[in-house]
Amino acid sequence: MATTRTIELRTAIPGPRSREILARKEKVIADPLSIFLPVVIAEGRGATLTDVDGNTFLDFTGGVGCLNVGHSHPKLVEAAQEQLTKFAHTDFTIVPYEVYVTLAERLLALAPFTGPAKAAFFNAGTEAVENAVKFARSYTKRPAVIAFEGAFHGRTLLSMTLTSKTHPYKAGLGPFAPEVYRVPFAQDYRGPDSRTALDALERTLVTQVAAEHVAAIVIEPVQGEGGFVVAPREFMAGVRAVCDEHGIVLVVDEVQTGFGRTGKMFAIEHYGIEPDLITVAKSIAGGLPLSGVLGKAAIMDSPPDSAIGGTYVGNPVAQAAALAVLDVFEEEGLLERSQQIGERIRERMVSWQERFDAIGDVRGLGAMLALEFVKDRGTKEPHPELATAVVEAAAERGLLLLKSGIYSNCIRVLSPLVLTDAELDEALEVWEDALEHAHAPVGVRGDASTT
Repeated sequence: MATTRTIELRTAIPGPRSREILARKEKVIADPLSIFLPVVIAEGRGATLTDVDGNTFLDFTGGVGCLNVGHSHPKLVEAAQEQLTKFAHTDFTIVPYEVYVTLAERLLALAPFTGPAKAAFFNAGTEAVENAVKFARSYTKRPAVIAFEGAFHGRTLLSMTLTSKTHPYKAGLGPFAPEVYRVPFAQDYRGPDSRTALDALERTLVTQVAAEHVAAIVIEPVQGEGGFVVAPREFMAGVRAVCDEHGIVLVVDEVQTGFGRTGKMFAIEHYGIEPDLITVAKSIAGGLPLSGVLGKAAIMDSPPDSAIGGTYVGNPVAQAAALAVLDVFEEEGLLERSQQIGERIRERMVSWQERFDAIGDVRGLGAMLALEFVKDRGTKEPHPELATAVVEAAAERGLLLLKSGIYSNCIRVLSPLVLTDAELDEALEVWEDALEHAHAPVGVRGDASTT
């Protein structure tokens, strides 16, 4: 393995201080808030995270996709601090503030709308999705919504209903919102193909819900929690055509795919089609709670007065940070950097797929890449246990990785786009070492060394 330059491990993972805090957590924090990686953060900088035991990791989890500009970017910190010294809150609809308007102007200038467009801001991705459906229902005067197998759109009532994966997100938490219908999502690896999936969508409009009853189709260009499944171009174009034919609002969920993750500011730009509404969150404000709906003005203006809002939506401190995020993208060329990172990681992943039969698929757009683990390439039986073993081995070696997929058998890349070439090379070496360790027969596996 290459000489460590960034990762510094002073204790076993987890360290004693992390274990102590996690033991305290067990007594006072609700059990459903389980911990995926047992390291307690003390400080984050760029692509690195240092825990309370003094261990420094390379972070490929990125706050579940919130840290495309990295941990605590100086420009973001400065902007948020400056705004906080002025005022922290008024509720924009009570006493408005300029930063809200400025952020809307800058985002809409980047968004792929050809005509007049407007924005509204919220706190979390799930709020953006729920409000996008409100806009669509107000505009169309229709109640129904169509979502896809493998989708993830949030954890509040309507968005949880739109979400596909039952465990852990939905089981035992019903009843769910009415008038939500689910259809297959096309994909190249497991199928169905685009034509089959589009036929199923058309059939749904005959057998389950009338087209004139449907307000919106909500879709991720690349399914996030679903395992970084990339929508084929033919499929996305077909969904747009169905919406056009029947007057349905196309809501593109860019909560995880947005802000450069795929090498474009918005993933839908890869497809050459125009959405009606876009939901954004996660990396919009570098980890501060902020989300939004961007969309065609006629749709955004359709709800009645005061039908959209909330006490904390569009927080000025988060919006100041969001403006700094846009500055960082421009000044540091992060869209190009995302493409570069993606090319290097994909090349390495493909080499791993040639070595390890358990890697069934390598997929993604830009730096939004994933490995899917299977027990058999022929049957494609999912292998979540191996994915877990790789994640654990990587953490022991100083690289933090995150799983995904409806079978929890994928490992995804959500690294900050500001990571250096040296950090990227080091992370890939550690990941490869973790793959070798997880594939080794029990009894011959070497322990991770500390430095």
